[in-house]
Amino acid sequence: MARTGQLYVISAPSGAGKTSLVKALLAARTQLVVSVSHTTRTPRAHEVAGRDYNFVSIAEFERLVADGAFLEHARVFDNYYGTGREQVGSRLAAGHSVLLEIDWQGARQVRQSVPGCVSIFILPPSRAVLEERLRARGTDSAAVIARRLADAAADMSHCLEFDYAVVNDGFEQAVAELLSIIDGHGGALSAKRPQIKDLLASLVR
Repeated sequence: MARTGQLYVISAPSGAGKTSLVKALLAARTQLVVSVSHTTRTPRAHEVAGRDYNFVSIAEFERLVADGAFLEHARVFDNYYGTGREQVGSRLAAGHSVLLEIDWQGARQVRQSVPGCVSIFILPPSRAVLEERLRARGTDSAAVIARRLADAAADMSHCLEFDYAVVNDGFEQAVAELLSIIDGHGGALSAKRPQIKDLLASLVR
């Protein structure tokens, strides 16, 4: 009988560098597979349907919600996102470890549905760095950036609900810390450690 895979949940405020970190993590641990979420938002120029997201209409998303097709779903920045229950379950049953990139609301739902999951929150080293990273994207208007910064504090206030926290101050170090968690050696990276509580005091204000 195949060994059931492990479910990992990674969350972060917009601009914390989660996407780049996850790409590096997947490259380093080929046994990990990422679950492709459903979303109602418009695809960005570089995004491919089925690879980055399953892009659906609001009506289709609502039908899937009614059918109980999502392990979790949430509304973020006026768009809906959801994780397919069957997609995740079948991969775990086949022995694959699955990685979910979702917001804190979705992570809370997944922890309730799959208590054995491992949850990780990625933090920026400071509010100034977070704002700098958002502006460097060059994809959002000033109004959108201001809204993302305002929402980031609310997102980060939920960090202590997670099992682990990684501060993305240096990219290589953050990747190494994520790998240590995936490999089962992340004890020193508990989200409850004093350094994280001190950092949150400056990030969430």
